Order: sequence, then structure tokens, then C-alpha cells
Amino acid sequence: MEHYENIYDKIQELLGNIPGSVSILEQQIDADVQLEYYNYTRKMENSFDRDEVLKNRDTIFNHNLTLDDKKQLLVQLANIDSIEAYRTLEKYTNDSRNQLKDWAMLALQECKLLMESKLLDESQILISTGLGGKGLKLRYFTVLIAASGKPFSEFERKVITDEIGYAIRKSKGEVEQLRFNKELCIIISIIPLQVPVQALFDALIRECNQLGGFINKDYIITNVKILPVIEIRRLIGNCRTKNKTRKE
Repeated sequence: MEHYENIYDKIQELLGNIPGSVSILEQQIDADVQLEYYNYTRKMENSFDRDEVLKNRDTIFNHNLTLDDKKQLLVQLANIDSIEAYRTLEKYTNDSRNQLKDWAMLALQECKLLMESKLLDESQILISTGLGGKGLKLRYFTVLIAASGKPFSEFERKVITDEIGYAIRKSKGEVEQLRFNKELCIIISIIPLQVPVQALFDALIRECNQLGGFINKDYIITNVKILPVIEIRRLIGNCRTKNKTRKE
């Protein structure tokens, strides 16, 4: 994807003239779990008896059923466009004793989109990331880094806080969390699909740097997971080592 493309336009380009609606999975579900679920779904396809699955749908609540069998039943129910399948998944998702909360969430969302596709006679596109989102907005984890490598000053913290709040509100997004850890500014935000997020943060850094050039032009941004500070510093260190090696 080009640096300044936004995700929504890319989806519309891929859809072409096919009508469709876009939904975002709101829950934060580990990307590895999602990958395992969708790989399982592809292998399963429609190689099961729909009526038999519906008949035995309540066995999902049997605590003696193995986790593998429950995974299989969840995926099968997710691929049946019926209210019975949906209600069973909904009930299982809300059961505090279930051991496959994330799988149940994914199955419930898939079943819902399948029914909507049939009822509305149009494609339903689900965007799922590790950090989830809200409405038609994706959640991002971003880290800005002090150019000096030293802790941000009180003045610099105020500038960053004000500029981030202004820029993200202007883009119709939300700042969920903003905190400083020495030379790091760690941000969790929700940004609309239509907004090219890298362009947003590039512009924000340029604006702040007009007052002293105190933010590194390179930064970390991901919608896969929230990184602990120790991992952030390890990534920065690895990047600096690679850049130094290239120069030499």
C-alpha cells in the first residue's frame, strides 16, 4: 500500500463495482488467534451437514466436549446463515465459563455478516486487526521518539499533547491514551478508515518540530498489538544498529 493511501479507498478499489458494506471488528483479539481461526475456516469450507450441525448446536455448551471439537462446531455455526446458529453463538459468547472467548467472538461476527449479506444481497467486508476499532475507525498504537534520545522536556510534552489532540480531533478520531516514558511518547488512538494515518502523524511531527525539531522523523505505528516499553526500546535499538551498519 502506498504511504498515503487510506484503507477505505483501497477496499472500494478492490471491490470494484460490487456493492458492499464495511464493518470493523471492535474487540481486541490477538492477531495469531485470528490467523488460526481464519485458516481453520478455509480448511473447513462447507464440508459439513448444515442440518446435523443445527440439530446438535447445543453440544457447544457441553463441558466434556474437547476444545478442538468446540472450535470445529464454532466455525461450522459461523458458516450457517440462520438465526438459530447466530443465537447459539451469541449465547456461547456471553457464557463466562467458555474457554474460547476470542474464537466465539470471531464466529459470531462471521455469522452476522453472512446473514446480512444474504438479507441485503450485497457483500459484507470485515476488517479485523489485533487492536480492533470502533464504528468505522481503527485503533492504532503509536510511539513518537525524542530526537535527542533524552526525556522530553515539560515544554515539549505540552506541545506534543496539544498538537496530537488537535490533529486527531480534526480527523474525527479520538485519543484514548497518551503518556510519556522518558524519551518516548506513547499514544493509543482511534482513526477513521478514510484518514491516511501515516500522513496524519507525519504532518503532526512536522508541526511540532517547527518549535525546535525535538521529535525523530521515524516513529512506530501498528494496529496489531500494544507493545511494552522494553520491546519498544529493543526495536529502536535494532533500528539504530541497522542504520549504523548501512552507513559504515
